[in-house]
Amino acid sequence: MEKNQYKRQRIVFYIHVITEIIAVLLATVAAVLSLKYLDNSLNNLHQRVGLALYGGIWLQALIGILRPHRERKGRNIWNIFHWLLGIGVSFHGVINIYTGLQAYHEKTSKSARIWTIIFIAQICLTIFLYLLQEKRYYIQNQGVILVVQPTDQELSPRNKQRETPPQNCRGLG
Repeated sequence: MEKNQYKRQRIVFYIHVITEIIAVLLATVAAVLSLKYLDNSLNNLHQRVGLALYGGIWLQALIGILRPHRERKGRNIWNIFHWLLGIGVSFHGVINIYTGLQAYHEKTSKSARIWTIIFIAQICLTIFLYLLQEKRYYIQNQGVILVVQPTDQELSPRNKQRETPPQNCRGLG
């Protein structure tokens, strides 16, 4: 693996770790504040999904900490499970935000329409960036390679080459 590519992967890994730690800490603060200040009877969908989501967040953090080394036999299974759990937590987080906006509207009779629109825009941007990131290598390799022919003035006398006329391949059979 190229040294720069390895360095980029390490940087991305550490950004991932740092943002995930921040996310777990924020979710924990939100859970503590919810327990302290809000009714937690688990009588609505938002609260039940939130509790499951909180458990999933901590499970994801735990398996992230306990990941096996690259050379270990179970690393491929761990990668699949870690990825699937991350997708599941993300999906349930999106659902929980929508159910929270609905619960807010039902409790206060205030419109949550603007927040819903903003959240939809954020989800669309996130999906676009995710797909762009996933397909970046493919897109880069699909690019057209432009060949720029230097002029006679740009060539030094030593580097000048004669062009050979194209040969007709017809009738060679």
